[in-house]
Amino acid sequence: MTGNSTEHTNELIHESSPYLLQHAHNPVNWKPWNDRALKEAQNKNKLLLISVGYSACHWCHVMEHESFEDEGVADLMNSNYINIKVDREERPDIDHVYMNAVQVMTGMGGWPMNVVALPDGRPVWGGTYFRKEQWADALKQIAHLYETQPEKLVEYAEKLENGLKQIQIIEPDNDGNDFHKDYFLPIIEKWKRSFDSTNGGYQRAPKFMMPNNFEFLMRYAFQNSDKELMDHCILTLNKISWGGVFDPIEGGFSRYSVDEKWHVPHFEKMLYDNAQLVQLYSKAYKITKDEWYKEVVKQTLNYIEKEMTDASGAFYSALDADSENSNGLKEEGAYYIWTKEELKAILKDDFLLFSAYYNINKYGKWEGQNYVLIRTKKPETIADELGIPLVELKERIHDCHEKLRVERAKRIKPGLDDKSLTSWNSMMISGYIDAYRALGIEDYLKVAKKNADFIIKHQIQESGRLYHSYKNGKSTINGYLEDYAFTIEAFLNLYEATFDLTYLKKAEELLDITNEDFFDPDSKMYFFTSAKDRPLITKTIEISDNVIPASNSVMARNLFRIGKFTANRDHISGSEKMLKTILQKVPEYPQSYSNWLELLMNFSFPFFEIAITGENYKKSAGFFQKRFLPNTVLAGTNSESELALLKDRLVKGKDLIYICQDGSCQLPVGSPEEGIQLINQV
Repeated sequence: MTGNSTEHTNELIHESSPYLLQHAHNPVNWKPWNDRALKEAQNKNKLLLISVGYSACHWCHVMEHESFEDEGVADLMNSNYINIKVDREERPDIDHVYMNAVQVMTGMGGWPMNVVALPDGRPVWGGTYFRKEQWADALKQIAHLYETQPEKLVEYAEKLENGLKQIQIIEPDNDGNDFHKDYFLPIIEKWKRSFDSTNGGYQRAPKFMMPNNFEFLMRYAFQNSDKELMDHCILTLNKISWGGVFDPIEGGFSRYSVDEKWHVPHFEKMLYDNAQLVQLYSKAYKITKDEWYKEVVKQTLNYIEKEMTDASGAFYSALDADSENSNGLKEEGAYYIWTKEELKAILKDDFLLFSAYYNINKYGKWEGQNYVLIRTKKPETIADELGIPLVELKERIHDCHEKLRVERAKRIKPGLDDKSLTSWNSMMISGYIDAYRALGIEDYLKVAKKNADFIIKHQIQESGRLYHSYKNGKSTINGYLEDYAFTIEAFLNLYEATFDLTYLKKAEELLDITNEDFFDPDSKMYFFTSAKDRPLITKTIEISDNVIPASNSVMARNLFRIGKFTANRDHISGSEKMLKTILQKVPEYPQSYSNWLELLMNFSFPFFEIAITGENYKKSAGFFQKRFLPNTVLAGTNSESELALLKDRLVKGKDLIYICQDGSCQLPVGSPEEGIQLINQV
């Protein structure tokens, strides 16, 4: 092991990623992931040290401060390793591969993620956050082992590589079992046993919102009149939006709660969480007509507009968890928290009322003298307890919010990650579309269309392929499966909201490219990385739904929907094959397959294609769009159309609605009310 000091040549200063730029002045000789850095490791026969994180990650900042800013630790890293920093949001492909390795090696994962690999990229050691002493000791030992007994590391790398390849083998299911609604019964029963009946969500901490889980559970409860399940979904949505993870002052959701009651958030705000939660609360509003859910959607989109939207219509990625406190030191949550003294001084006569509303007491206290605002009751209950009219309570709380917003504006904001990712932008388009359909606010549709224009103008290459990232007017990195999956989904949602065939055609064009660049003929699934990109040590097939649904589950649902619009049986058959392959995995841990289970509902329960024709087709469509109809696709036109669902269905001078199943339609009806009756009868 060498110990000589090396000259500092940190190359991250030339990057555009906010996360990489955060590390650009470390004494570590960081390099970005590129062919030149990988070739250098092989030419010099040096181990790779691959460190992965993202700009809003609190523990990434802690490890940077403790280890990567330390000259002694940097010297150790520079002498023995080729050090590569990776923004997991820019390079989810690298993150997937090495996260799989870390989970196999340690049984857990998270960020920062730190991996030591052979010069050819095969991992030999890894973990997440390390204290400075642990980190330095481990790096010394591994460097010594590589110098004295390299064959041991090579032998371990080969075993791990084989294990990782085995994990990625997905055998297609060819036994042809039919889908049946009874499949859900034991799965739902098992799922219910994990519920936290007091706080909502699951019996665990930390608590992630898992919007896709609750979107599926809410749909299943709705279509099966399962009151117990629906009550749990509503309890969860209430508790999430009452707790500290939702910001009542400026709107928007933090990433997760560190406790079981949704109180103390991990304070970073991610675009993808807010996009999905807008979708979830919009759908919940359709079911319940609860005005609070409408308010949550509006406040969240107000936050997105003010804090996370570029003039071009692009959406930014994240706001940091840490920000400067009054002493000028970085502190987690400093921008969001309040002391009792601050609140008394700002709110004056309204402090007692505010204190009762948001638990400025033992329940709402976090640490030190700091409070995180959390509600435990509905406003109606609080108004009764305080003996004041509900209208007065709401007005006074609104005034308190305004005062706190003014005060917060004096604080230093958390750092903004201002890159735009195609996949996350597309998720936000779908959020705006769901909000538009639920609430009928035209501005939401305008924002969705503006972002779609941004993607079409900046993120689609001349070849028709997608870019993954955009910053400072520059589009970079060839798109991943997640970019195609969520963009196709967004364009399908835009078609159903506008009936502009341009969006449907774009979705079909992107599907053609996805089939060309990502399809795996062996598993009938899609690889995460394009065939046009440099291969990594393993080819990932992402199938498990997590805080973001798996790109394959989104693609399978896209195939189904496009198949329904275009009457293309091959697409529906492709969706069906993907689903059958996954079903054998679901019973073990259904929470990881909720988006697949949504698709299974399309095959197991009645599913309808709604075709609307005539001069007033948009008005009729609005009737259906405002209702919770997850088991439908919707097409409309006031002119002749070649789209399979609309072809030969226009009758001059008549407004007609066709309710169809598998392309077979009942006699057309003249009003949306009659159309809904035909759906409800089945």
